[in-house]
Amino acid sequence: MGQSLEQKVSISEVLDNITKKHSITFNYESSLLTGITVIPVSQDLSLAAKINNLEKQTNLVFEKVSDLVYTISETIQLCGYIKGLELQEPLIGATVTGKFAYAVTDNNGYFEIELKSENEILTIRHIGYKTIERQVKFFNLEVCGTITMLVQQEIISPVLIETYIVRGIDKRQDWSTSIDYKRFSLLPGLIESDVLQTVQALPGILSVDETVSNINVRGGSHDQNLMLWDGIKMYQTGHFFGLISSFNPLMTQKASVISNGSDVVLTDGISGTIHMQTEKQIDSEFNGVFGINFLNAELFSNIPIGNKSSLQIASRKSLDDVLRTPTYEVYFERVTQDTEAENNVSAVTNSKQEFDFYDVSLRWLYQPTDKDFIRLNFILINNDLGFNETADVNGTTRTRRSSISQNTLAVGLNYKRLWNEKLSSTINIYDNEYKLEALNADVLNNQLQLQENIVSETSILLNNVLDQNQWRFNLGYQFTETEVINLNDIDLPRFVRRDEEILREHGVFGQAWYKNPNNDFSIRGGIRANYLTRFKKMIVEPRLSVRQSIGEHIEIEAQGEYKHQSTSQVINFQNDFLGIEKRRWQLTDNDSIPILRSKQGSLGITYKNNGWLFDVKGYYKTVDGITTQSQSFTTKYEFAKEKGSYDAYGFEFLFRKKFGNFNSWLSYSYINNTYTFEALEDVEFPSNFDITHSFTLGTTFSNKYWNISAGIKYRTGKPTSIPQQGNEIVDGDVNFDEGNNERLMDYIRIDASATYKFTINDTFRSEIGASIWNISNRENAINNYYRVNESDTVNKFSRFSLRSATNVVFRVCF
Repeated sequence: MGQSLEQKVSISEVLDNITKKHSITFNYESSLLTGITVIPVSQDLSLAAKINNLEKQTNLVFEKVSDLVYTISETIQLCGYIKGLELQEPLIGATVTGKFAYAVTDNNGYFEIELKSENEILTIRHIGYKTIERQVKFFNLEVCGTITMLVQQEIISPVLIETYIVRGIDKRQDWSTSIDYKRFSLLPGLIESDVLQTVQALPGILSVDETVSNINVRGGSHDQNLMLWDGIKMYQTGHFFGLISSFNPLMTQKASVISNGSDVVLTDGISGTIHMQTEKQIDSEFNGVFGINFLNAELFSNIPIGNKSSLQIASRKSLDDVLRTPTYEVYFERVTQDTEAENNVSAVTNSKQEFDFYDVSLRWLYQPTDKDFIRLNFILINNDLGFNETADVNGTTRTRRSSISQNTLAVGLNYKRLWNEKLSSTINIYDNEYKLEALNADVLNNQLQLQENIVSETSILLNNVLDQNQWRFNLGYQFTETEVINLNDIDLPRFVRRDEEILREHGVFGQAWYKNPNNDFSIRGGIRANYLTRFKKMIVEPRLSVRQSIGEHIEIEAQGEYKHQSTSQVINFQNDFLGIEKRRWQLTDNDSIPILRSKQGSLGITYKNNGWLFDVKGYYKTVDGITTQSQSFTTKYEFAKEKGSYDAYGFEFLFRKKFGNFNSWLSYSYINNTYTFEALEDVEFPSNFDITHSFTLGTTFSNKYWNISAGIKYRTGKPTSIPQQGNEIVDGDVNFDEGNNERLMDYIRIDASATYKFTINDTFRSEIGASIWNISNRENAINNYYRVNESDTVNKFSRFSLRSATNVVFRVCF
């Protein structure tokens, strides 16, 4: 028989024993302990362990006043409704955080939370509103009262649709999709809040080669996206040369995604904008996070500096120099697949293949007065890959090392002045330097080739905002100077070519945004005028976004924009930079590399009711000024250097249902994307990014402790060209059939992930998680190319997506 249960006794008897044993005193109301019985605690336990045991048995709160005195009280139940002060509307998704508990407001702005002490600090946060930090005793504990929040000076648009896909992904009234990682639950295959993987869950956004450095928004190439990190334009977006985001998830708290109808403040990004942002609130408490997974270790800390300032530091470092995990091996093989780092020429042997990445980001916030806000940001990103090449040359063993590095160093300063309740001004200044460098050793010919691609950019932006009743007005100016350097240096025979280009651009913009008193109609229109000094060229860009509500459940929106951009990525040769990172940034010359110009219009309708959401958008986009070098051809037209355009039209559909703790969604995208190159043999043919059909099906379970998610992605294969059957070779080269007349096999991937949160003690909280990417280990072809071999026949080569990869994470919060 098992041991019989111990007989419960009065808690007063247990407390008397503890008082005698440890020479302490308990203070409490006389009626508090009436009728409460507990299992006696072991006399061998420490004082802290005994108290912890009693807390768990009784749900009472024991608070240490001094070394000799403890108070005993009941847990405090606090409930309330959180509303915005101006419109008195319920604030959905506001977070209410105590020392040991956490709650989120529902559709009525209601919350309930259990707290341990009246002296505990309660923090209430909501995007766009000033954070409330107040001791529990200053709230109304008798009834569920109303708590009002003031609008934060940092202007952020309210939520239109909460939980667009999963919790933390919302549609906002400024026509953007926002991702709030403080509220974020989970997506299939992810255990990190990787912003550039997360955005690919949205309809119309995908990556044809499964990387975060090649994100395609409505059929555009990656260089046509504006990537911002706290207002700094970024030219490098990935670690592992594109497999994971280079932006530390512990520092990046929010992201806004815009496909059309951009705010006039934004320039560049003719296909889309992804604006990543750090937390804008000063955190007055020290806290930190340490995490480790099969790819890297990470550390984050928030350090208060008085009451008006705080410093946040985040860093991440790969594990390869300590331990090479199976997950790391899978990622490494994917990066080096079919490159010189993996398979060299037959007479050369590779060895000591090493790969390392790290990033460091820093954020300093300072609020000297109630009307002044200063933010300083710093980010450093680095990737390094190297390997030895060894060959026997005339009886002598010769070894040389090849390497490739990719790094970014950027700093940004943001100052905001609130002149009064209606008028504010913001100055944003940044300087960014991106460098891609490769040393390619040819041991057989004793030759060394150096390649560099450097982008240096400095920008200053002034934006003034005036709120007047239902109107908001923007007026501002931006100056940007971009310098691009490309270097090719070969030692034997000596050859050096260095191209340096500088472009300066001035932009002025104005915008008006009107929302009627019922908030069921909204229109935002603006114009941006850009002057490129090098070409003495003026580009005028109108922008327009309109939304109309029909009843409580239906929203109709229309958007349109003109945009331009002056930088693009080109591929000179497929073996540039060891074949690992072939794309280099290039400035427009307004001739062979034209200024990219886009026009886009879209129309959408949304239905939401009782947890159901249907969202459909149709769009048409035309982009002029692309070059064949910027479109990642690997088959026909791989070596062509022509300019042209593309036209894309299609629609995006999202269906989502919330029921209980579950979110399930189905998204579908259709696109018809066609090139036009007047100088090519095939004048019109499908784009390399013409992924006609794309489906995503997923579901997520989320509660206080668990986040579990699984899903499947399917899309039609990428267009490609194949050799002409029966006439594969002409004049020693591959003779291709019509451009992009075939497709790779369809892409299918099944992913799953889960995380579990738990409390270690009063100081430490923890999270563990695991994910499986590509559960079925399907071999998805993402590219192919053809070469004529020594036998005068054609060989086909293919590159494949990441095979099945498992990752595990452990984090400690303190």
